[in-house]
Amino acid sequence: MKETWYFIDSGYCTPAFNMAMDEILLDWHSEGKIPPVLRFYGWKPAGISVGYFQKVSGKIDVKSVEKHGIELVRRQTGGRAVLHDQELTYSVLVSEDHPRMPSSIKEAYMVISKGLLEGFNELGIHADFSIPKGKQTNDSAVCFEEPSWYELVIEGKKAAGSAQTRKKGIILQHGSVPLDVDEIKLFDLFIYPNERVKERTRRAFGDKAVTINRVSKQPYTFDDVKTAFKKGFERGLNIELEPFRLSEEQMSEVTDLAETKYRNAKWNYSR
Repeated sequence: MKETWYFIDSGYCTPAFNMAMDEILLDWHSEGKIPPVLRFYGWKPAGISVGYFQKVSGKIDVKSVEKHGIELVRRQTGGRAVLHDQELTYSVLVSEDHPRMPSSIKEAYMVISKGLLEGFNELGIHADFSIPKGKQTNDSAVCFEEPSWYELVIEGKKAAGSAQTRKKGIILQHGSVPLDVDEIKLFDLFIYPNERVKERTRRAFGDKAVTINRVSKQPYTFDDVKTAFKKGFERGLNIELEPFRLSEEQMSEVTDLAETKYRNAKWNYSR
């Protein structure tokens, strides 16, 4: 018998709301108020999320971020900065004690990322898990420049990026599945020693990362990808997804946290 998880389709939300929702869901699951959760969402306006430990100063071009109408937000999870624009974003929240969740972060990545693998399959796109060779030494601030263990790659190019944290006995893994990417905008958001280095890095990006609509035989919309990846997670994790809608009171809790924490410069620019 398949286990039932909650499924939340948030649609497009602000960067602050998206990060607040992930944190609140982690709390609720930790308190036993809800079962494991899969959540899908988009970003409006576009956002740039920086990793929990990442420095903003000297890495992110804050003026350019503002010029493009992008909102900066700090994640609970580690890793490097991610531009969230033309993508489907997912969150998985599940107890560390769950019988199917390995204690190793790396192995838990593989279990959860089976949902992503099946999502790509559902779209008719062949993807694989990345197995990095040797030590990763790339000091770039850009997340999509290099795949980590068990991230999804298509013909060796990174196709989805994920990050994981464990708090209050709960695993939170969230990640990006880009449909398209504006490379000019993306590389405008980061600080480089000079324009030549910036342009060289941007040109090399196409050899390292790929988007769904660059490899698919037909163009896919946000809703197309959402439908496919919902089926993919059900198959990959062997679960049934039950739609869950937050009450007005619950939504108010998320909105309050978004305002007080994730729209707060002290949190977002603290490193």
